[in-house]
Amino acid sequence: MKKVIIIGSGPGGLASGMLLAHRGYEVTMLEKQDRVGGRNAKLKLGPYTFDTGPTFLHQKFTLDEIFAEVGRKPEDYAKFIKLDPMTRLSWPGASLETSCDREKMAANIEKVFPGEADSYRRFMNDHADKLEAIFPCLLRPYDQISSFLSPHLLKAFKYVATPNSVMDILDQYFSDDRLKLAFTFQAKYLGMSPWKCPGLFSILSYIEYAHGIYHVEGGLAELSEAMGRLFEELGGKIRLSTEVDEILFTGKSARGVRLKNGDELACDHLICNADYAHARSTIFGEHNKSREELLKKKYSCSTFMLYLGLDKIYEDEPHHHIIFADDYLKNVQDIQGEREVSKDMSVYVRNSSINDPKVAPPGHSQIYVLVPTINNRHGDRWEEHKQEYRDLVVDRIIANTGMKDLREHIVEEAVFTPTTWEDNDIFIGATFNLAHTIDQMLYFRPQNRLSGFNNLYLTGGGTHPGSGLPTIFESARISSNLICKTDGLDKFEIDFASDILAERTA
Repeated sequence: MKKVIIIGSGPGGLASGMLLAHRGYEVTMLEKQDRVGGRNAKLKLGPYTFDTGPTFLHQKFTLDEIFAEVGRKPEDYAKFIKLDPMTRLSWPGASLETSCDREKMAANIEKVFPGEADSYRRFMNDHADKLEAIFPCLLRPYDQISSFLSPHLLKAFKYVATPNSVMDILDQYFSDDRLKLAFTFQAKYLGMSPWKCPGLFSILSYIEYAHGIYHVEGGLAELSEAMGRLFEELGGKIRLSTEVDEILFTGKSARGVRLKNGDELACDHLICNADYAHARSTIFGEHNKSREELLKKKYSCSTFMLYLGLDKIYEDEPHHHIIFADDYLKNVQDIQGEREVSKDMSVYVRNSSINDPKVAPPGHSQIYVLVPTINNRHGDRWEEHKQEYRDLVVDRIIANTGMKDLREHIVEEAVFTPTTWEDNDIFIGATFNLAHTIDQMLYFRPQNRLSGFNNLYLTGGGTHPGSGLPTIFESARISSNLICKTDGLDKFEIDFASDILAERTA
């Protein structure tokens, strides 16, 4: 049995651990925190349970494939709730309930934006073809320049190499600028502006509206804990509260790690699931890169977070609600400029207690609030104005929802700023990792088998295919398959996606 060390127990580390343990490797996962999950870990405030980061799962068929490859089903480890309606989107003077039911969504659009339902249908039909062409490109590594000659990439080239942004693509379908945002706000999952995000990522909204989104009962962090349990069932070992001080090398090969307590562990292969730029500047030992060198890359935005425990349930408020900035273009320009914190901010609110009794005591609820904001590339002053900004965010929620008495019902609270994220080992607090620009994708993104090394692999949002839970799971599968290929081992792959994506709904 060859030995694999995985640094970090985020979703990518957990998925790769499951696959490799099932395939016969001796896998040890090292986690600095006292719980698994990384940015998808559980946060407890008194009797309230929160997700630290991701709050829903889309493209669930990728998770189904990962579990099937180890002989399991996700439903045996967690309860999944498909949400419909999915999200309420609010602009000044208009609000739209989104749905993965084609006719329901068309009717909702036509009611709020008369004359646009047929444009929605055209968008969905065109993007079914677009996703089917692009999707195979996300399943293979790009560790050689010759990868650009793959038949799948050549077939999808017109979508991948387009100079158009996501907003440019939506201009081809919709006339109302607010409705365009209903199909472009998903660029924020990548921490990018839809005016700058490459046009290929218009598939993100299609994936949601075609295949739906899922809540996991107890919070999405339950999925991380379930994957941790399954990893151990498969023979893997998790060492919590265990921090890596340095990766040890012999030439271009990682021979093991030194822990903060001085212990050394040996391995045949090493997977790094930590934040890429943070890890590359701190634990790569003789191969560390300087902060200055890493800052030459482009990074995503950060987020300002509120986790609020309430002694009340807002039954009439939606599960997911996005309140767009009054001037959304100016808001995202401020964020991309990385210097000015917008006071006219967009706010995402999750009110999962209306569908989930496990995250708060009876009669109580918890509210998760996320505000995209600048990262810390140019330093920060968050401690100076954290409370003031928190109050502005709460004011905006009160003004744009039915939570008029929100302030009177907050009994537990935590605030995360970009500095909080940076203090938790996320480089410059860029919560969505490296930006997904054309020059930082595919071969030009840190590769799944990291260039310059023989046996060092990456999983997570900082490598190919990129940020977001499904693509992070896919990065784990790609890296695991590369390890098996190196060792000449067969791998058993499940493909549910091909049939699902080939389906067409009139």
